[in-house]
Amino acid sequence: MTYDTIFARSFSRYDQKKLGYGAFLGCLLIALSFCIVFKPYLGSLPVLNMRMPVDVGLKMLRITNSYSFEKLRGDDIRSSMATIVNETSSSEIEMVERDTTGTKETISNGNAIRSSTTTVINNKNITQQKEMKTLCHVEERTEFCEMYGDIRVDGKTSTVFMAADTMLESGLWVIRPYSRRGDEQAFKRVTKWFIKSVVDAYETPTQCDQRHNVPAIIFSTAGYAGNNFHDYTDIVLPLYLTSRQFDGEVKFLITDKKPWWIKKFRNILQKLSRYELVDIDKEVNVHCFTSVTVGLKRYPQELKIDSSKSPYSMKDFRKFLRSAYSLKKENAINMRDNGGKERPRLFILSRKNTRAFTNTNAIVGMATRIGFEVVVTEVDSHVAKVAEMVNSCDVMMGVHGAGLTNMIFLPENAILIQVIPIGGFEWLAKTDFGEPSKDMNLRYIGYQIKTEESTLIEQYPPDHEVLNDPYAIQTRGWHEFKSIYLQKQNVNLDVDRFRITLLRALELLHQ
Repeated sequence: MTYDTIFARSFSRYDQKKLGYGAFLGCLLIALSFCIVFKPYLGSLPVLNMRMPVDVGLKMLRITNSYSFEKLRGDDIRSSMATIVNETSSSEIEMVERDTTGTKETISNGNAIRSSTTTVINNKNITQQKEMKTLCHVEERTEFCEMYGDIRVDGKTSTVFMAADTMLESGLWVIRPYSRRGDEQAFKRVTKWFIKSVVDAYETPTQCDQRHNVPAIIFSTAGYAGNNFHDYTDIVLPLYLTSRQFDGEVKFLITDKKPWWIKKFRNILQKLSRYELVDIDKEVNVHCFTSVTVGLKRYPQELKIDSSKSPYSMKDFRKFLRSAYSLKKENAINMRDNGGKERPRLFILSRKNTRAFTNTNAIVGMATRIGFEVVVTEVDSHVAKVAEMVNSCDVMMGVHGAGLTNMIFLPENAILIQVIPIGGFEWLAKTDFGEPSKDMNLRYIGYQIKTEESTLIEQYPPDHEVLNDPYAIQTRGWHEFKSIYLQKQNVNLDVDRFRITLLRALELLHQ
């Protein structure tokens, strides 16, 4: 018997009709219940709220020298970050904010995670018309911020304004654009710059007086500028690392501008930028850019480019200098190929006040007798003249000091001889010139003088700790160490003993 037959015999037509309506309403109520219960699971994915702290400005990523995240805002980011960190190394992650159709997007090189207001996507596959990004790097010897978007530079207040999405919090970052981070003595002379992300229009300079279609770099010529060693390791080399990628299409905004410093390094500055320098501290106009870097890149070691982490090397830097100063000699003399037709040139770095050679004539005579053509010169601020002189030589020698930094102009395979005074200088000599010379493709020889070769023996009795225990002096601080071993000491070379060092240099030139 069919279901319809049983149903017809049990109920009248009127009852059947009522039951049908009741069944329809019951099904409708069940369907509505399902919709209410499961609605949260049927819509778009929940918002992934990845927020950076206010103290790093426009949701700035603070990158340490290990390129890891730090100072992130507690619980609301830990769970979100865990997903990304498990899929990509910390050095591959970058936080980016894009101005799109009412959405925030956080970019990672990892897999895509999408939401309605914040999105994690693969930045290789997505291209946006307008990008807002701020990356602030905190490293051992420097900190710098790279900014992209609507950027306004106000020299009157030493502030860089970065327009933020209205959904973001405002923030502030303070930076001193000089690459010797941690040296408070140097930083006392460097102007603080403020990087401010702003949401409200009243916080931003309303007028954009000058618009630029090239990137800008803000850096200071204060700190230890004027000391030849620091000029190169703290400013010139970091500026090369930061600006070379733009191939001259970049504008330099200089804070703490020193006219004499600009004059000294004019050739280098003009080679790195095709544009007029801006003394940003004196500017009354607000300058607008789409890309600004505040501070300079550098590596922790002195006079160093880590070619495993950079597209450039010290060889590239030295080639750049040869081009900037039109230096002709690319390689040092090879005595084996020369056949004795030409003498190798020895450059003796002369000093007047401290750490000077007291018997220069005797050194010149001995060097000439064993086969060198000798040049004795005291270097000054005329870099082009100094560069030409140093580049023409095959061997350079001098007492430890900033003047030895001019080794950067020596030709390839040349030889640097550093005369190291007494006082426990070995570590400083190695750090400042010994190690850097290797990356410059120079051959290095260190000559440690004996106590008898130091003029300090004329100022202190034989049993004094200055002569016998320099490390005890070092424990009293840099200023006392400097006042004795750097400022009171000259060198009277034992010519017969030093002759062995010069013969070693000649031997290397035959290889």
